[in-house]
Amino acid sequence: MPLDRRAFLALAAGVAAPAILRAAPRRKRYPIAFSTLGCPAWSWGRILEQADALGYSALELRGIAGEMDLTKVPELSGTRLSETRRELDGRGLVVSDLGASAHMHEKDPAAREKQYDEGRRFIDLAHAMGVKYVRMFGNEVPKGETREEVLPRVIEGFRKMATYAKPAGVVVLIESHGDFTNSRDLTEILTGVNDDSFALLWDAHHTFVAGHEAPADTYARLGRWVRHTHLKDSRPAGDAAKPEDRRYVLTGTGEVPVDKQVAVLAQAGYKGYYCYEWEKKWHPEIEEPEVAFPHYAKTMAGYLDAAGVKPA
Repeated sequence: MPLDRRAFLALAAGVAAPAILRAAPRRKRYPIAFSTLGCPAWSWGRILEQADALGYSALELRGIAGEMDLTKVPELSGTRLSETRRELDGRGLVVSDLGASAHMHEKDPAAREKQYDEGRRFIDLAHAMGVKYVRMFGNEVPKGETREEVLPRVIEGFRKMATYAKPAGVVVLIESHGDFTNSRDLTEILTGVNDDSFALLWDAHHTFVAGHEAPADTYARLGRWVRHTHLKDSRPAGDAAKPEDRRYVLTGTGEVPVDKQVAVLAQAGYKGYYCYEWEKKWHPEIEEPEVAFPHYAKTMAGYLDAAGVKPA
């Protein structure tokens, strides 16, 4: 942070002035984060710059500058990692979680081992970065199989990942995503794994749109496991023949009750981040992050204020 004239003169004169040189207090921020899935073309420097300038508190890392395997990102590797941690700290930013692509539904042993390998590498990186959470997927009930056949495999996979994560002080999160977006399935997985190194990333869009659950009902069933969130808005894409198709839209302009989701979390005393997952990587036609990220920050400030959550 730049020194004012008085501090500069004191320093130049060699005067010990700890009170003068102490950094000014950081501006207060709401507990909001964005996923880097929303800015796939941004460099690491631009990600940090924009998160800081827009008043975000945290970043969810889900690919950087087109590289989805975070263990291959230069800024997160080798000697560069310590510099990256200093850059984050210097801007008052934290990394909320790392987003892996590892999924636990695979049946083939070689395919399962590939998922485990990615999960372990992301857990190792989280440990090196001091990041608490790594997100993974249950993902699918493959064609030709039943839920009853697949769920035990998913539970087994997450048990392995949680066991590996525990000594590193990392918690593995299953996201409400894919074929596992309803409270019944997620409860079965979470209770089946039954490990304090395993919890839930509540993608509140998916439980509402695909799971057909009201936010308060979902939280009543799953809230004890919620450690992180994904929030976003959408509306029907317009094809009457495909009512399941949705288009992501700016927060507050669609049909998803994001304001109610925020209120439910706040009223329950949720202490994590309200994270914006703008899926620009997968849907290049939606608005640019230069539009979506400022809009989310402003809209969420209103929602959080209304819910009694103030900047800190």
